[in-house]
Amino acid sequence: MSLFTTRKIILASASPRRLMLLRQIGVEPQVVCMETEELKQLGPGMQAAELVMYNAQRKGAAVQQLVGRQDALIVSADTVVICHGTLFGKPADEEEAAQMLRQLSGNTHSVFTGQCVIDAKTGRHACGYSETQVRFVPLCEEDIAAYIASGDPMDKAGAYGMQSLGGLFVEAISGDYGTVVGLSLPLLRSLVQKLESH
Repeated sequence: MSLFTTRKIILASASPRRLMLLRQIGVEPQVVCMETEELKQLGPGMQAAELVMYNAQRKGAAVQQLVGRQDALIVSADTVVICHGTLFGKPADEEEAAQMLRQLSGNTHSVFTGQCVIDAKTGRHACGYSETQVRFVPLCEEDIAAYIASGDPMDKAGAYGMQSLGGLFVEAISGDYGTVVGLSLPLLRSLVQKLESH
């Protein structure tokens, strides 16, 4: 049993990193994924926090339609990287991954993870976001080429995974580690408490 809820958890994500973080706190969720149209760029006047919360809510809502009104909490999330005002999602190809890594090299960037928890039984939901600052060491072209050849960057926002080989490039972080990996556990706990306190 988990410390933060006794309810069944449905993870609306195929991310093995989010699954790992839930298992770390004793939760073995049911994984249900649905393809949804996500916002890839900031609209006029839109902040990164709004974008990730919007995407997370859409992912969760799509899964709720699929699973119906069962006694479960649906957890969904979306993560982006912002460096010097530019939004990085997952790289489309190796060249885009290289461009992202060159911009992150030697710089500090922000990672935003938006999360949504939906009570499948009632339809009520709670959304929030977490932001963590990450500082990269300077990278040479050989570093970038070798990292891309490993395949590690290709399914990750900002083209790196701090919990895997990309951790070699992270000099310091300020904020929650889980936010960078893709699921903030303290934020998840607060969203679940918000839903279950009513």
